[in-house]
Parts: sequence; C-alpha cells; structure tokens
Amino acid sequence: MKFRPVLVSLSLITSISAANGGEIDLTHTDGLTPHNAVIEVVDFKGKAALKASISDEARKALAEARRQRQAGEPANRVNHLVIVEEDFQDGTIELELAGAPAPGAFGGARGFVGVAFRVQPDLETYDCIYFRPTNGRAQDQERRNHSVQYVSHPDYPWFKLRKDTPSRYETYVDLQPATWTKVKIVVEGEKALLYAHGNEQPTLIVNDLKTGADASGAVALWFEGSTIAHYANLKIAK
Repeated sequence: MKFRPVLVSLSLITSISAANGGEIDLTHTDGLTPHNAVIEVVDFKGKAALKASISDEARKALAEARRQRQAGEPANRVNHLVIVEEDFQDGTIELELAGAPAPGAFGGARGFVGVAFRVQPDLETYDCIYFRPTNGRAQDQERRNHSVQYVSHPDYPWFKLRKDTPSRYETYVDLQPATWTKVKIVVEGEKALLYAHGNEQPTLIVNDLKTGADASGAVALWFEGSTIAHYANLKIAK
C-alpha cells in the first residue's frame, strides 16, 4: 500500500491537539491513516477505543512473505501502522494500549502492540517501542525479560538487537493480554525513555536511537499482524 498524503487530516489533527492540550481524539477515525490495518471505534474494557487489526491485503502479503522465507528468498517486511501525527521529532507521547493474540494466531503470537515514532514517508523506516503482553506473567523468567522491546526498522529488528546486544533494548514489565496499560514515551535527541503504569522511574532507557538525534517523522500506533490492538487517551506534546 502506497503512502497517502494527509494534508487535510493533519490540519484536523492539529486543530484537535490545539483545542485539547495535545490530545488526539481516537473516538472516531477522521484524520487517522491506517497502513496494512483496519480500524474502528469500539467500547473496550470500559473505554471508547480505537481497535486495529490486520487488513486483508496485509494478510495476503504476510502469507507471501512466509512463502519467500521458506523458499530461502528475500522476504518483505509487512508493517502495520495507524498514522496519528505527521510532524514529530522530540516530545512526549502518552496513551493507554492493550494487545492480545488474534483468534487463530500462531503459537508465537504475543499480542505485540506499541508506538512507532519518527516514521518516514516510506512507512518502512522508524523507531518503535512495543510490548509483548503474553510475556508479562509467563511462568518463565526469560520470557518475562522480553516483555517490552525497542527496535528501529528496517536495519535493527528485535532479533538483531537481541543477538548483538542481549538485554540492552528489552526488559520486564508487568503485563496482561487484552488489558489496558498506561504508557508514556519521552523522546529527546538520541534518547527515549519508556514509563509504564504511571511509574515515576522509566522501565526502559534507550540512549542511542538508531534514527539519530536530528530525525523527525510521523507518530503511529503500531501492532503486529497476529494482534488485535486497542488504543485510547492519546496525547502528544512536542
């Protein structure tokens, strides 16, 4: 799916942010741009929320990518994003999110859900912090240690960072699938701090964002194709 200009949507988002002190309304889909995603507004666990799941086109692309990998061919990455703000470099992103494996998802599904930032127009290049909710209370310490993850696509996926620098870009946080988690991400230059559950101390510290100190781009709600994701109460302060 090609990137679609959203100048009208950006104007709407800007007016919403100005009116509500940085709040972006997720109780309707106006001004939001899904990529490989289907979005709708629902009531989830007592909150009006944006629900995101994989699109039919993306499902076909994922099947083709699996075929390519099995055949030993280069496989394209399929990114699932909902663009909510077009212009972001440094600032604070706050929201509540919840993720759970979709019905019939593969055994390794974890309910992957998070936030991408400094997203480039190709929708392939961005920094991202995401959660693996089924790991949060797993009866295995190693899985618990992989509850939250920083990545930078396309050059620094999770498996490269885990292999090259074990434990530096992921850690434990208490999580449950399909359960609201309060999240705050503070981005400044090459540094990002993740705060979870309203805690005063960061859960994850990234001192070397791979996009670099001067990068800028969009903010997007992020999820993996095996996930049903929900988002609410989004605020972006730049």
